This record gives sequence, structure tokens and C-alpha cells, in this order.
Amino acid sequence: MEIEICTIGGYEQVGKNMTAVRIDNEVIIIDMGIYLPAIINYEGEDWHTLSANQMIDYGALPNDNIIKEWIRDVKAIILGHCHLDHIAGVPYLSAKYRAPIYGTPFTIEVLKTILDDENIILPNKMVAMLSGKKVKISKNIEFEFVNVTHSTLQTVMIAIHTLKGTILYANDFKLDNHPVLGKKPDYLKLKDIGKNGVLCLIVESLYAEKDMKTPSEKVARELLKDVLLGVDNKGKAIFVATFASHLARIRSAIDFGKSLNRRVVLLGRSMGKYVSSAEHVQLIEYSKEAQICGYSNQIKATLRDIDRNRGKYLVVCTGSQGEPSSILDKLINKQLPFRFKEGDHVIFSCKTIPSPLNITNRQALEDALKKEKVRLFLDIHQSGHAAREDLRDFINLVKPKNIIPAHGELHMEQALENLAKEMGYHDSQIHVMGNGKRLIL
Repeated sequence: MEIEICTIGGYEQVGKNMTAVRIDNEVIIIDMGIYLPAIINYEGEDWHTLSANQMIDYGALPNDNIIKEWIRDVKAIILGHCHLDHIAGVPYLSAKYRAPIYGTPFTIEVLKTILDDENIILPNKMVAMLSGKKVKISKNIEFEFVNVTHSTLQTVMIAIHTLKGTILYANDFKLDNHPVLGKKPDYLKLKDIGKNGVLCLIVESLYAEKDMKTPSEKVARELLKDVLLGVDNKGKAIFVATFASHLARIRSAIDFGKSLNRRVVLLGRSMGKYVSSAEHVQLIEYSKEAQICGYSNQIKATLRDIDRNRGKYLVVCTGSQGEPSSILDKLINKQLPFRFKEGDHVIFSCKTIPSPLNITNRQALEDALKKEKVRLFLDIHQSGHAAREDLRDFINLVKPKNIIPAHGELHMEQALENLAKEMGYHDSQIHVMGNGKRLIL
């Protein structure tokens, strides 16, 4: 049996994730993401009109043309979680493979909303499965989902079991023992997989340089509570900016808004998409506790009322990265019927995704808000990604023979390489690949 791994995308940047694993003449594809900064920076009228190859040339999609000789051998497309840098390439790339798409119920539901929005019908069968479940692809390949924590719900690691050992894909996770929503990581399953032999671990390296353990989401909840309930905000507008997919953080904002006797409003089209997707698969019931405004007319009407009664509302919205056309961007550029006043609160319950464009956009937004004399509360957040000491514990738990650092820029992957060497791994066991490279195990 020969096993070959092709690191298609996400091995030189934060995003655009896509990996292919060939076991003899059968291929499994894991993730099909986009590179969000390329989309945000696109200067044309509508990037949706671009072909897949144009998006590849522009740097927005992983270049899967490098595995064109494997097209007919692909048996499954497997998605680890619902973030766009892992699934938003599916509408453009998956049809050519004619293979079923597997994901957790929430991930599949989010994917369906993306397809509906773009009026795309895929020939691929979509299969929703929960963590802990196994699927036999062929007599030589079986895979399973292993529950793990991240900054969205129903995130899983993907264990591909072969006769030579397991390929474990751990791209985007944290080891959170006190999650606000969902279960903690399935350590027993991971330990069991490690005992049975992990031939290769593909693991994120985003925060491999940070000498720490990533704090629990419970810590972020307390930080948000301290700002919302511990700072005088009487008569002031309150806007909490966070990722639309971060349903645990939105849960905390709803809870504290109710404590303040304020009406909670979730503003933004993407906010509405993620909440409705999670409600559809019965993970949450936020629409019973908060007003959800995803469409332009709803947003404008609600903002007019908030402008008149700013002390009666708490708004959770998009725009945490300063993205053009997000709610916060439109507010500060006076494209919506609300005006910030001196002393209003804007809480960034997030950190800036570390790409040059995001950093620039976010700084511009902060500067504009300061000119309006708004009170800013930054970094009211804890990451959804494993830091160096989490990665150390995780590698010790699953004991892989080989390690491929993923989901990061070169310096991040080299930090993970250095950690592995610290732990006793040899150069021949650590593979810093880059996009479009191949490794035969």
C-alpha cells in the first residue's frame, strides 16, 4: 500500500485549506476553502462572476489542478467545520470530483445556505454525520469524526484509517475543557487513535509561536461580562462585534444583554445565516431571545429605532475585521441610518485575523470610531486555535510518526517544526510542505 499526501492549499497562508490523501488508487479530499483576504481585496464588481480557474489565478481558491490526474479516483470530500476558509471553495471545485461530501450537520447546513445564496446546485451527494461516527469508504479505507472544540460548533478532527495506520487531520481546534456550547474534546478517542498508530498528523500551526495554553471560551465569556455588566453604559449604544459563526460568543452577548434589560439584536446577513443554520439542526434557539435582522430593509428599520432609543438595545454585528460592506463598516461610513455619539460602546469580541489586509482594515475602522469619540473595548476574546503548549499536549496524546504543519505562514509552520524537534522528532519525521507539494509515506 502506498500513501501520498498532496498539500494543495493552506500551507503558505492562513486560509485556502485543501488537502488530498491518496491511498493506492483511492483519494480522499479534506476541506475546500477560500482565501478570504483575496476576496475582500477583489476590485471587480462581483467576484461571484469569476470562474474557478480565474479565482485560482487570483489566489482566492486552492489550485486543485495539480491533482487533475486524481479526479476520477476521489472517493469522498470531507469537511472539518463550517468556516469559509475550509468550505467556501466547495461550490466552485467539488462538482468535478463526483464524490459525496461529508460534514457534521451544522457544517452541511451552512454549506447549503452558501449554495442557495449563489444559486448553485451540485451533483455531489451531501452526507451529514455526527462526531463519533465511522464511514467505510472501501475495503482499505475508513474514516471517522472526532469531536473537538473551536470557535464554532460541531468542529471535528478527521481520522482516515488505512492498513498502514491513521492519517489524522487536525486543522483548526483548541483544547477547551470548559466550552460555553458543545462538548469538550474527545480525549479518550484521540488517545485510542494514538495507541492504534497515527502514521501522519496534519495539524494547524497558526499560534505555534505563542508560548501558552489557549484559554477556555469560558474566560472570554467572563471578559465580555466584565465589560457589559461592569462599565456604566446607561443611555449609550452598545455594539458587540464578533464573528458571525461564533455562536458561543453570541450566546454570551445575548445572556448579558438580557441582564441589562436590553433588547438584543443580531445584525448582518452572515449573522442570520449561521444562526438560522444552527437553529435548523436544533443546536440553538436564539430567535426566541433575540431579534435577527439579515436583510437590508430590516437592518435599516431596526437601526433607525436604535438611533432613537440607543439605551434600550444591545447589538451584535459583523465587521470585527473592518471588512468592507460589513455592518460596522457601513455604520462608520454613514451608509446606514444610525450615527455614533460620544460615549457609545463598541466592543471588539474578537482578534484581528493575522493577515496584512485585515490588520489594515481593522486599524482604519478603529481610527474612524475614535474620531466619533466612541469608547472602544478591544480584544475581549479568547482564540479558537491551539497555542504552543496545547500543540505539545496534543502531539503527546496522539504520538504521530510524521507531522505536517498546516494552516499557517512559513514562520508559523517553522515554529511547529521547532516544537516537534524539541519533543524529540527527527528532521525526517517533520515535513514543512508549502502549497502544491507531495509526500509519499
